Amino acid sequence: MARFKKDAGTKSVKINTASLPDIIFMLLFFFMVTTTMRETTLFVRTQMPPASEVQKLERKSLVSFIYIGPPIQYQVFGTEPRIQLNDAFATLNEIAPYVAAEREARNEAERNQITTSLKVDRDTKMGIVTDVKQELRKSNALKINYSTTRGEVVAGRR
Repeated sequence: MARFKKDAGTKSVKINTASLPDIIFMLLFFFMVTTTMRETTLFVRTQMPPASEVQKLERKSLVSFIYIGPPIQYQVFGTEPRIQLNDAFATLNEIAPYVAAEREARNEAERNQITTSLKVDRDTKMGIVTDVKQELRKSNALKINYSTTRGEVVAGRR
């Protein structure tokens, strides 16, 4: 007669991990390709005002930003509002070359669709904003957007 043996214990099934490095590198490559990095280091404070009627921009790749507000390092640069283009402070005279450079960076079919977005601190006086808008008008950058945050507008706020 044959003897039948019972298994002493259940054996665990081993998982094949040979393809695990391939999967990890594939995920790493995917996230490297799809992640966008911050484009500009802000040197000015831009605490944007709230607005009740807000619309999102459709193509953010066609937006160039101008930041206006008091410097973050007010001990070095003072407390007066400053203009920031890309990663540097600028004057009103530098806006026209900035707009021209932004147009040249785009292909010809998209140049007339560029929107200039003004990210202005909520406590900034309108004088400097009006001066920037005049310079944009001279540069024929007529599509202007004010960046805001979604929220209720408080009456009487200055």
